Amino acid sequence: MPFAANPLIQVTPGLMIWTIVCFLITLYVLKRFAFGPIQKAIDERRERIRQSIEEAEHAREEARTLLVEHQKLIGRAKTDAEEILAEARRIAEANERRMREELETDRQRRLEETRKQIEAETRRALEQIRLEVVDLSLLAATKVTGKALDDSDHRRLIDEAIAELDFSVLEKND
Repeated sequence: MPFAANPLIQVTPGLMIWTIVCFLITLYVLKRFAFGPIQKAIDERRERIRQSIEEAEHAREEARTLLVEHQKLIGRAKTDAEEILAEARRIAEANERRMREELETDRQRRLEETRKQIEAETRRALEQIRLEVVDLSLLAATKVTGKALDDSDHRRLIDEAIAELDFSVLEKND
């Protein structure tokens, strides 16, 4: 028996019983002192992993919520910015319109003042021309008549000279 020569292959009932008894004792000791704590550690680890997954899901939901809120805030900020820009444009346009109206009013006022000054200067110039005409008329009358005239003669000659002059031509030129 070639197989019987090898002691590892031989069936020995006493050794077999002691091996089974040792195995059962080892199994009992492992179950009592090793498998319980190992199973407990595995259960605790499983629970920590489950909690971590729940926390991750909760964090993901929170992140989604924050993202939605952030997008809403950005949308609101854009809307607010557009409203502010529109209001600024409206105010700028109103200021520009007001400035134009003030400038136009000021221009009209200056034109009116200038027109009044021109009219006053024209009247003053016409009055001065009348006085010059009177002086020239008196001088011419004195030379023509060769005598000095009294006040009534002066008045009569002045009135005649003025009546003959046409000042309307000068007034139309302004």
